[in-house]
Amino acid sequence: MSHRSPRRLLLAVNPSASFGRNRAVGPAAARRLADAGYEVTLLREANFELLRRETQSAFEQGTDGLVVVGGDGMVSLGVNIVARTGVPLGVIAAGTGNDLARALGLPHDDPEAAVEALVEALARPPQAVDLGLARHGELSTWFACVLSAGFDAVVNERANRMTRPRGPSRYTLALLRELATFRPLRYRLTLDGSPREQSAMLVSVANTPSLGGGMRIVPHADLSDGLLDVFIVHPLSRVGLLSVFPRVFAGEHVTHPAVEFAPARRVRIEGEGIVAYADGERLGSLPVEVEAVPGALAVFV
Repeated sequence: MSHRSPRRLLLAVNPSASFGRNRAVGPAAARRLADAGYEVTLLREANFELLRRETQSAFEQGTDGLVVVGGDGMVSLGVNIVARTGVPLGVIAAGTGNDLARALGLPHDDPEAAVEALVEALARPPQAVDLGLARHGELSTWFACVLSAGFDAVVNERANRMTRPRGPSRYTLALLRELATFRPLRYRLTLDGSPREQSAMLVSVANTPSLGGGMRIVPHADLSDGLLDVFIVHPLSRVGLLSVFPRVFAGEHVTHPAVEFAPARRVRIEGEGIVAYADGERLGSLPVEVEAVPGALAVFV
């Protein structure tokens, strides 16, 4: 199949990309792409829900690519619009997490470099990568990075309620606060049809190596192996959990006796009073069914 260069692009900008310090990135990206010869429709709305609707409706009018400016929340918005449509997603990382950008080897801490990397990527054929599909209640949600249910989801809940500090340190602070009272949770897991019951601090299902802005929970995760990696932290004392977490940032926890990895195509997670998050977006209470969908996303890289 010959690669036809995209001409028309939608550019959706996070209403609060990294709390406003990157608010110039969207318009600057639009100018740069227009200078490079693309027809750009800049989409900016006052809040996330409006932006999602506006982007969905613009997408339905037809486009050669959807580019999102922001972090993993924007990736989530984009992925849930383009999954399985064949229309590629471009990512200009300007958020707090940027874990998909990290996994794709794109600039994740320099929005200007991210814009230039996108301009280069648009000249090449898009690449297909896997996505996770989560079914919860009556809903289905696509995710590119990680679905979490357990300690890290609780931390996410708290971080979302906090207004400061800004940036990734908020996640770390929320984590330390939750540690003080956290107890292991009871799970019923079914991995590719085989059931097990256990207590654990957390259960995550990863498509990419990191979440929460570079916490490398599954360093060996591969975006194109057709599998998800289930990451389980078995019950630990608070001191034990505290000693594992710093190692997670460097991906050095993999040999810890409480840490388990299990590759799977389909995962069902059940448990009382446990909330699931996917790519940092709240899905709601368990149960959740997750499956790997090979090649569901085309990306400009």
